[in-house]
Amino acid sequence: MGQLTAQLLGGTQMSNTPLIQLEGVSKSFDKTMVLDDLNLSIQENEFMTLLGPSGCGKTTTLRIIGGFEKPDTGKFFFDGRDITNLAPNKRPLNTVFQKYALFSHMNIAENIAFGLKIKGKSKAYINDKIKYALKLVNLDGFEKRSVASLSGGQQQRIAIARAIVNEPKVLLLDEPLGALDLKLRQDMQYELIRLKNELGITFIYVTHDQEEALTMSDTIVVMNQGYIQQMGTPEDIYNEPENAFVADFIGDSNIIDGTMIRDELVEILGVRFACVDTGFGQNRPVDVVIRPEDVELLPQGEGTMEGVVTHLIFKGVHYEMEVTAGGFEWLVHSTVCHPVGTKVSIHVDPFNIQIMKKPESEDEEAVGVNE
Repeated sequence: MGQLTAQLLGGTQMSNTPLIQLEGVSKSFDKTMVLDDLNLSIQENEFMTLLGPSGCGKTTTLRIIGGFEKPDTGKFFFDGRDITNLAPNKRPLNTVFQKYALFSHMNIAENIAFGLKIKGKSKAYINDKIKYALKLVNLDGFEKRSVASLSGGQQQRIAIARAIVNEPKVLLLDEPLGALDLKLRQDMQYELIRLKNELGITFIYVTHDQEEALTMSDTIVVMNQGYIQQMGTPEDIYNEPENAFVADFIGDSNIIDGTMIRDELVEILGVRFACVDTGFGQNRPVDVVIRPEDVELLPQGEGTMEGVVTHLIFKGVHYEMEVTAGGFEWLVHSTVCHPVGTKVSIHVDPFNIQIMKKPESEDEEAVGVNE
């Protein structure tokens, strides 16, 4: 497997030396490779999200950064210092887990103060920090409340407050919103963005939820089978996916087998479409990716391919339709309703057609062929 490097340059501040750097990190469990020669650099004050399906290696990466797992090979540097073998409690970072890990026998103030007491901080210092943290997470006056009296969103805020009072340079968040309902998840997304901006610390966030990643991140790292498929800003990841896996995982996509006839001309389902891609050769098999919102439905005969609407769902901000054309079920998002049974013609602007090289093997597909 070839070496894969992710030099992440997002975030609001830059420095010559990355705050976090993983070099050649590999990790196996029961002879199953979870991470394979991973290289990853993260800048200070960046909100970086590791995104991917279950088993892709994102949580293992986070646990190696946190010190809860040791890599089989490779090194972990923090601010230029090798801390691969440093214990978790010695690292200048804190972790917020999905299960919150709050102590039910302690009130809120005692939960927040736990780490500070272990460090031997004074009572006055601890009290000041508790008030500061509760104000930061918008839970002023909750010091004496019990954990059981709090909602899921409030418990998550307390878990974050407990991490913040230790003044970590990095906050690790392992799917922290997974147990919340949709409205609370959305509220907490905005809270995390606000906290990151106010605290000025580095956030490393693990999720399989594409919406969370797109909403909050400076930089997204899409992972699959222990490899980084693509990294970049949310806009880059969504608008310019580098392979079919990323296109399929981030948002909805029409992914269709195609043939690159020549530069700027691709054949899809027997019909030729103009595109802007070059350098794929002539008559080469390719993957064609077209986002649902980029498919235009025109009256019969006015587009490139004829079809019929077979399904229709109202989604609030748009209609989601399926259109059978060329033997393929096209997914279409539009603010214009076309009832089921309507005969339509499909048009796609050349700039909205993404051409990708087809992987030639399973190994090539895992690594990503368009790096």
